[in-house]
Amino acid sequence: MAAKPTLADPFRRIDLLEGDITRQAVDAIVNAANSSLLGGGGVDGAIHRAAGRQLLEECRTLNGCPTGQAKITKGYQLPAKFVIHAVGPVYQGGRHGEPDLLRSCHETSLRLAEQNHCKTIAFPAISCGVYGYPMPDAARIALTAAAAWLAAHALPETVRFVLFGQTAYTVWRDVYDQLHRQ
Repeated sequence: MAAKPTLADPFRRIDLLEGDITRQAVDAIVNAANSSLLGGGGVDGAIHRAAGRQLLEECRTLNGCPTGQAKITKGYQLPAKFVIHAVGPVYQGGRHGEPDLLRSCHETSLRLAEQNHCKTIAFPAISCGVYGYPMPDAARIALTAAAAWLAAHALPETVRFVLFGQTAYTVWRDVYDQLHRQ
């Protein structure tokens, strides 16, 4: 029987990885979705392509999703059992509720993972692509939200942030190191 994860140091349950989120063998991957949930560019398009047409068909039944929230589907042809479609905010200078909306979409994703008994979940850098969120700010919000969740919940056991490209990985690693030292 596996040991129950410790809630004492939530940062020990957070992993950072530079790579392709569509190749992650985890219970759930998070899609940086738009509010239609019908696919798009970047991570969203890559996940839809890798999962296959069935994902789009299921997403059509969900009637979209508001910014700051998330909805869950099957993973279909992905190695992940589930896809959690999180709608992050478009960055407008940070004075239009963007930090709260970004935090909320991470928290909602983690809640859905817990409700579906996911031990592992992988997030991309939500809102950091065409939505223009400054990566250091987004990393701080996402990592803080994940650590707060992990400090209070046994599931998921591991939260992985999968960053596309060395630049993104370096920014997130620097923020992680700053937060973990505090």
